[in-house]
Amino acid sequence: MTTPSGVARLLLVCHASTRATARAAFPGDEPLDGNGLRRARAAAPRIGPGRAVRGTELRCAQTAEALGLRAVPEPLLADCDYGRWRGMTLAEVEAAEPEGLEAWLTDPAAAPHDGEPITGLVGRVADWLATLGPGRTVAVTHAPVVRAAVVHALGAPARAFWRVDVAPLAPVTLTGRGGRWRLSYPA
Repeated sequence: MTTPSGVARLLLVCHASTRATARAAFPGDEPLDGNGLRRARAAAPRIGPGRAVRGTELRCAQTAEALGLRAVPEPLLADCDYGRWRGMTLAEVEAAEPEGLEAWLTDPAAAPHDGEPITGLVGRVADWLATLGPGRTVAVTHAPVVRAAVVHALGAPARAFWRVDVAPLAPVTLTGRGGRWRLSYPA
């Protein structure tokens, strides 16, 4: 697919599934599970060429490799920092810190886990989007990073973050020029 002059075309691809995905857990730096690796290899023909970048975590490196991409690690595409909740399931956090979980899910500036608030994540991703030049870029990253990019592209408030659902290997295309982004649905 050709990109008109001066236009940035960004294909965001959520990494494939991991054990944390299956457990509904806040991830650490875990590898892909067998199903995720198989599905990523099968998805490779749909991704196509382009500059490739990825989150710094192992699951992004393995997904990019399975997709046939030589992706450069990009720290701004790292997953959200879940602080002390890393490795815990959502149910475990809800049982241990129900007020903290409620605050995190309703207030995008809250960081009860002593990690990164949603507002921080959206700001970090917006900063990265501002660095993209013309041409096609493929970014293998995390569901929260993809959500943050969509929220930013649409000019939505950070509280809209939880209204975007991103599955493993979900592709999302954004096109932009001059700092303005659009969510695109290519044919």
